[in-house]
Amino acid sequence: MKIAVIGAGIIGVTTAWELARDGHDVTVFERRIAAAEEGSFANTGILAPGYTTPWATPGMPFNILRHLLSRHAPVRFSLPLTSSDLAWMWKSWRACAGDTYLRNRRNLQHLARYSRARLQTLGTGLELEFDRSQGLLVLLRSERDHTQLRPGLQLLKDQGIAHRELSAEEARAIEPALNPDTAFHGALHLPDDEVGNCRQFVLLLKNAALAQGVQFDFSTTVEHLSPGQGMNVQVAGEAQPRRFDAAVLCAGVDSARLLRPLGLKLPLAAVYGYSVSATVREPLNAPRSAVMDERYKVAIARLGNRVRVGGGAELGGRFERHRKDALQTLYKVLQDWFPGAALMSSGVQTWKGARPMLPDGPPLLGASGIPGLWLNCGHGSSGWTLGCGSARALADLVAGRKPEIALESFGIERLRG
Repeated sequence: MKIAVIGAGIIGVTTAWELARDGHDVTVFERRIAAAEEGSFANTGILAPGYTTPWATPGMPFNILRHLLSRHAPVRFSLPLTSSDLAWMWKSWRACAGDTYLRNRRNLQHLARYSRARLQTLGTGLELEFDRSQGLLVLLRSERDHTQLRPGLQLLKDQGIAHRELSAEEARAIEPALNPDTAFHGALHLPDDEVGNCRQFVLLLKNAALAQGVQFDFSTTVEHLSPGQGMNVQVAGEAQPRRFDAAVLCAGVDSARLLRPLGLKLPLAAVYGYSVSATVREPLNAPRSAVMDERYKVAIARLGNRVRVGGGAELGGRFERHRKDALQTLYKVLQDWFPGAALMSSGVQTWKGARPMLPDGPPLLGASGIPGLWLNCGHGSSGWTLGCGSARALADLVAGRKPEIALESFGIERLRG
């Protein structure tokens, strides 16, 4: 089939690769000048099936209110907050019920493990060399942090995910550069999780897709989609739409705009995250792999010769406005755990990216209900963790094959219930 893929981030490029591998004629439309220029550009790079969890968790509303006026709050609200933002918040809070959370987390972790296996297959088979390192250490500053983490530990046990609870001393043996002056309660070690450079991977896979015959149309904005004998894609500046047998929507937050004229009101919000990247100043003072500060929801990762600190969740506001307090939290967490690890005097890259997030957490993966239009969007902060598996499963659906993973919980039907 002749298939259009809208979006060239981690989700779009992996989808294009899998479709082309199945023999389809694929064209990727991307409004930016290159692949991985938005949410895939400078995310922290955590590949963590064991730590993958929905946004909507039990106690989330209380925790947000508790930290609302905190200088280093993990969740922030910025003006303007639209009516859509408020409706999204209400739906998210309703999804925080214990049974809903456990079901969503179980399904997300299942997809994440499948995705990691697919990533390993792609990386090995195509000999893709990108910055990566093994292991994730979740740092618990207090007994309260440990108590809040405890419900998820049983789920790790039930799914057979390798993990170990550590004392502070045991955690320092895994990450010797942890600041000796920062006291903490303990840690959770996930040895099979890892960190990898998402943007490097996307660019390498894009080149492999080009060799496979995929066409990439960059600096090309899709104005609207319309069903016909297949799917018509109207590109800005072109008089006539381009006709395809099918289209796959992987356009991040912009997916909601393209679906609205088709009668699908997708509750997709831009939840912004931040990162700071800097050159390693002294390797002995830098992390070996990745750590997550559970209290502040900030990750510190070693990516080759750089340290990247990322986290935060900001709802509302404007993309072009960088909140100083959000960046100050990243600097604080880096200083708390790895002082002197990075060269902060020059060459520091700050980044803000939009995470396309649905209220309950899991992405949309499968048929849209509109003939010829498929959905692979709404992965939130887990696009890198879920991308390769989502793409393979979607390609199987397009081909009429049964995917290797159950997808019922990722369908659009759940949003109509």
